[in-house]
Amino acid sequence: MRRRLRRLDETLTAKPDAALVEHLHIPEQFVSPGRRIFMRVIYALLALFAAVLIVYLDRDGYRDISDDPVPGGLSFLDCLYYATVSLSTTGYGDITPVTATARLINVLVITPLRVAFLIVLIGTTVETLTAASRQALKIQRWRNTVRNHTIVIGYGTKGKTAVAAMIGDGVPPGEIVVVDTDQPSLDRASAAGLVTVHGDANKSDVLRLAGAQHAKSIIVATNSDPTAVMVTLTARELAPTAKIIASIREAENQHLLQQSGADSVVVSSETAGRLLGIATSTPNVVELIEDLLTPDEGFAVAERDVERKEVGGSPKHLVDIVLGVVRGGNLHRVDEVDALELGDRLLYVRSGGEDRA
Repeated sequence: MRRRLRRLDETLTAKPDAALVEHLHIPEQFVSPGRRIFMRVIYALLALFAAVLIVYLDRDGYRDISDDPVPGGLSFLDCLYYATVSLSTTGYGDITPVTATARLINVLVITPLRVAFLIVLIGTTVETLTAASRQALKIQRWRNTVRNHTIVIGYGTKGKTAVAAMIGDGVPPGEIVVVDTDQPSLDRASAAGLVTVHGDANKSDVLRLAGAQHAKSIIVATNSDPTAVMVTLTARELAPTAKIIASIREAENQHLLQQSGADSVVVSSETAGRLLGIATSTPNVVELIEDLLTPDEGFAVAERDVERKEVGGSPKHLVDIVLGVVRGGNLHRVDEVDALELGDRLLYVRSGGEDRA
């Protein structure tokens, strides 16, 4: 048991191959670079008009060399012109502060505004444009190429364990997308090489960001049964062909998940209770079940297509230990199938070192 816990922790904390996994975090509300630059232009204009107002209030303290002396001081247009060339550091010198008050205001107010103006409009704009454009290009490229991936909704204990099982079974981390509202959980998922989407999976827009319409399977691992029902409804509407596997706490809610569109429902409390009950009399059975659920070593449950040479034979007589036969999307026990047909899939027990189908 301790070895399995260590393996689970190593699977989730080990750094993936950088060539195979591209870290990508998709925020729920993505702000385009153009919008960010627009906001910085607004801030710069506010700084400019603050400077214009300050100069206009003390307009008698300035001299325009083109009109000396200036009757009544500078006009508003003159103040706008002076503030613009001053904040942009152009400084033609045709309008200059001549009184001590005007010069002091230029030192204490206009100069700091000039620095803020340059930082906001030029420095942070270039930085924002570069970083945001890179992120936008990265997200757009991922959206255009992602297909047949798996979405895991909720990265708590259940979601984290489900991801570990998939990675242990050979699924590349880059093909797993985690959706959660908890940022620390998303940070842990990102550290494991998974694509992360921040947002509430009840919203269809968030699931679209995760590419639900192109997903092969969706795992609903929320901590609330009502939330699981709502998420399953939303996911089924967006992904009518995806396989949805949902986890709930109470068995009485199982039919709600099935009616919402879940293909498989795992009752966590009931399953754990059964294992606890079995362990009181036959603890080795629990150990065997845990072994079957651990693909790294020992034995594991796997699924494969029926080979042509096996068609017509009984699943009981195969070399593999067959646990069930999937036919037409329905699972049948071994004693319910007399002869295998082409297109059937077998659930069987394989060794941990056996190549995965």
